[in-house]
Amino acid sequence: MDEKFERIIHESADLFSRYGIRNLSMDDICREIGISKKTLYQYVENKADLVRAILENMMNDQALKERWEAILELNAIDQLLESSRMICDNMKRLPSAVTFELKKYYPTIFIEFHQKKKDKIYDAVVANIRRGIDEGLYRTDLDVETVARLYVQKLENIHNPEFLESAGITPDAVFKVMFDNHIRGIANPKGIKYYEKQLSNKNSNN
Repeated sequence: MDEKFERIIHESADLFSRYGIRNLSMDDICREIGISKKTLYQYVENKADLVRAILENMMNDQALKERWEAILELNAIDQLLESSRMICDNMKRLPSAVTFELKKYYPTIFIEFHQKKKDKIYDAVVANIRRGIDEGLYRTDLDVETVARLYVQKLENIHNPEFLESAGITPDAVFKVMFDNHIRGIANPKGIKYYEKQLSNKNSNN
């Protein structure tokens, strides 16, 4: 991706987050970014194409890739904690109002993006569980695929506004309880001991 297109994607994403997708025409976007429509249409065919490019860029963000590579050096428990936090942080990049617009006005693009994201997270969780078993930190009797799908669904629920508003709790509070329950459910005694040591170290540093 060349620098000009990268700038268009980042600034358009910021505009959509601030004003909404439907509220902005391609003329508005060009005026706010300071480019001509001719330049914009060199890269995308229409607004739907621009939306798709923004979502694909979110999926392939270089900073996230570098963070992920660093996380892979950790053991399974630390890896799951840090990767789950990264996933939650990434979900926050897409405001709920924008998600609503995507579902309503660009359903095909949203479903495609959402499924790709879920598949990537699922594959990462499956790999994490298998690694934890190999490292002797997780139970060996786990139904890996089922546990992974349940965990992915829980991560998704954290950022469901209706799910949270009815309970009056924050995403961070839900994440803390969800992660604790998940680890205690899949870890063996060795893994739980390590996890509780990490919790103790974190609390003593606060």
